Amino acid sequence: MSKVSNGIHRNKVAQLLSETTTSPPTITTKQTCKSNISSASRRHLISLCACLLFLTPLTVSMATAQDMMRHLDMTSKEMTESELTRAEVEERLQKATPDAPANFGGMALNKLDLSGVDFSNANLRAANLNGTNLEGASFKNATLDQAWMVKANMKNANLEGASIFQAQLIDVNFENANLSNTRLAANLTRANLKNANLSKADLSADLKNQSMGLITGNLSSANLENANLSNANLFRAIMEFADLTNANLENANLETARLDGATLVGTNINGANFKQANLDSAKLENLKGADNSNLKEALNLPAIK
Repeated sequence: MSKVSNGIHRNKVAQLLSETTTSPPTITTKQTCKSNISSASRRHLISLCACLLFLTPLTVSMATAQDMMRHLDMTSKEMTESELTRAEVEERLQKATPDAPANFGGMALNKLDLSGVDFSNANLRAANLNGTNLEGASFKNATLDQAWMVKANMKNANLEGASIFQAQLIDVNFENANLSNTRLAANLTRANLKNANLSKADLSADLKNQSMGLITGNLSSANLENANLSNANLFRAIMEFADLTNANLENANLETARLDGATLVGTNINGANFKQANLDSAKLENLKGADNSNLKEALNLPAIK
């Protein structure tokens, strides 16, 4: 990326920051946050921080993203409380129709017990569900773009066909969850995806919208033990230090993916595309289907045991 391009991106970030608050405050307490930034501005800042967390190092440095996060109060009501009860959520869902799906866009639903609730086709764009219990819930064909779901429990949840673009799913428990056919350009850092179904999921980089940088699926340090990623699109996905022990990568596209330090032990890579994928310091042992993949086209390929 050229210096001119980098300058353009930095100017864009500066412009958005100026729209958020006229004089960027140094936030140290919840009270300071409330006094210096309006509720509307905080919501704008939450969306901006979510965007920055996806930008590649070539576009915006991690220091810039961390500096922006400094202005986001994760203890605010928007990030820790709920504006609806479970009964009120269920009431909205009951009133929904195919032509008018339930709308929870931008709402705070943090730390609720919404286990088993059916959110199929619902709009949860930019909703906050941090720490929410969603075990066994259904989000089939739902929209979760730009949602914040840090440390949510989605064990056994069904997200088949959902749109989860630019969402924050850090430390989420997706054990045994169904994420097949999802658009999952989301931040899944340290997520637990043990036994999860990600077949035909699309975690690839979004090459059409790069005004502020490259947005892609981030599975850094995620637990993907026994996960099904067959036919998944992981083009340029970030999978550094991910645990793929006994995972199924059959026919998955990992072209230019970052698998630095990842663990692939007993992993099925039959038909997988590793063209220019970075496997620096990765652990490769007892691979299945290696002879029927282009693993040798990967970069920094370590010894295979």
